[in-house]
Amino acid sequence: QVQLVESGGGLVQTGGSLRLSCAASINIFSINAMGWYRQAPGNQRELVASIAKGGTTNYADSVKGRFTISRDIAKNTIYLQMNNLKPEDTTVYYCKAISGRAAYWGQGTQVTVSS
Repeated sequence: QVQLVESGGGLVQTGGSLRLSCAASINIFSINAMGWYRQAPGNQRELVASIAKGGTTNYADSVKGRFTISRDIAKNTIYLQMNNLKPEDTTVYYCKAISGRAAYWGQGTQVTVSS
């Protein structure tokens, strides 16, 4: 069982920045992959960025060049640095961890970008 706790969401103006954090209850180096997803009302949850155990990262086209995923293994935490935020980035962001055959989700954190 893996518990994930997100933080860092909030309200920011267009062009601003936020950093999301996701703290895991176990050593993240034992987790196969972690990532950030987002889900707008009425839409499916979509991948924003992911980081594999070996450090390989992957980004949605819509956030490439603006968002950066990183991790601090000593703190069992991954981050999502979000720069040049746009109103269309407004939604709830979720942290996900894949450990073995199981997937775990955090509770979500709201990001709101005002125009």
